[in-house]
Amino acid sequence: MSSGFQIGDVTVPGRVLMAPMTGITDLPFRLLASRLGAAYVATEMVASAELARGRPDVVRRAAVGDGLPLTVIQLVGRDPAAMGEGARMAEAAGADIIDLNFGCPAKEVTGSASGSALMRTPELAGRIMAAAVAATSRPVTVKMRLGWDDNSRNAADLARRAEDLGVRAVTVHGRTRQQFYTGQADWDAVGAVKAAVSIPVIVNGDILIAAHAREALDRSGADALMLGRGVYGRPWLAAHLDRALRDGSVLTEPGRAERLEIVLSHMAASLTFYGSPLGLRMFRKHLGWYVEQAPWPAEPDARRAAKARLCRLEDPSRVATELAELWGMTSGPKHLRNPAVEFSPQVSETGGT
Repeated sequence: MSSGFQIGDVTVPGRVLMAPMTGITDLPFRLLASRLGAAYVATEMVASAELARGRPDVVRRAAVGDGLPLTVIQLVGRDPAAMGEGARMAEAAGADIIDLNFGCPAKEVTGSASGSALMRTPELAGRIMAAAVAATSRPVTVKMRLGWDDNSRNAADLARRAEDLGVRAVTVHGRTRQQFYTGQADWDAVGAVKAAVSIPVIVNGDILIAAHAREALDRSGADALMLGRGVYGRPWLAAHLDRALRDGSVLTEPGRAERLEIVLSHMAASLTFYGSPLGLRMFRKHLGWYVEQAPWPAEPDARRAAKARLCRLEDPSRVATELAELWGMTSGPKHLRNPAVEFSPQVSETGGT
C-alpha cells in the first residue's frame, strides 16, 4: 500500500491524517504528534474574519512552528471576502495547505451560518471556495459532512462543485450535521463522494484501530483517512495506523516510561507556548485523556479519582511527580524532572503578515 498521496503540489508523506480540532490541535500538540511520526496535523479551526483583525487568541491558533512535516491551517467563516483574505494570510504565515471548514456541527458555528451550515447554502459555499482558491497559490481543501440531515445528503454534489472550482481534496465525515457524533459513521456513503470526483477524498469518523482504518478505506475507496476523537490521549495513533497500513505491523501502545515522557513533554510544550498558569490549564484536558487511556490503574474508579486529583493541581512539578508515582516510576525520566523549561519550539505567528 502506498505510503503517501498528493494534494495539489504537496506530497503528504502518509495516509493517516489528524483532523483540525478546536482546543486540541494547538501548536504544542501538533509538534508532539509530528515528533511521534504523524504526517499531517491541521491547526485548530481559525476564524478568517478574526484572523484578519489580528485577534490574539485567533492568531495563536494559526501559529506555525518548525518541526512540522506540513503546515495545514483550517479556516472557518461565511464571508467569501474574509475567507479569501484568510487564505492569503495563511499562505503568508507558511501554510502548505489551506483547509476550509464546511463540517463543524457545533451550534455556535452553525448558528452563524458557518461550518456544516454551509452545506445548506451550496451557492455561498461555492463563492467561499472560489475566493479562497483565487487568493492563494497553495492547495485549498474542504472538510465537510455527508449533508445537513438525512434528507439533504449533498456531499457528492458539493465535492463536484469544489473540484470544478479548483479545490484539490475533500475530507468527508461519515455523518450528517444533525447526527453530531451519534450512531456510526457511514463509510460506505463516503464512497459516493469518491465516485463523484477525481481529486483525493479522505474518509473521517470512528477510526480508532488498524482494523477500522483498513475497513474505512476499503468501504469508502478513499485515498486516505483522517482521525478525530481517537487521538485524545493517544497522539501517537496516526503514526501507528500509518505503519499498520503500510506493512501490516502490529504496534503496541507505548509503555509506562515512554508514555510518561510523552505526557511530560506535552505539558512542557504547553507551558512554554502559553506561559504559566495558562499553559497548565490548556493542558489539563489532555492530561485527563492520558490518564483515561492508560492501561493502569485498571480499575475505572481509581482512574477517575487519579484524573480528578491530577487535574486540580496548580504546580507542574507536582503533576509530574504524582503522575510518575501513579504509573510506578517514582522519579520519572531524568531529563523531564523540570517540565516547565524543557521545551522551546521555534514559533512564528500570523500576526505580522
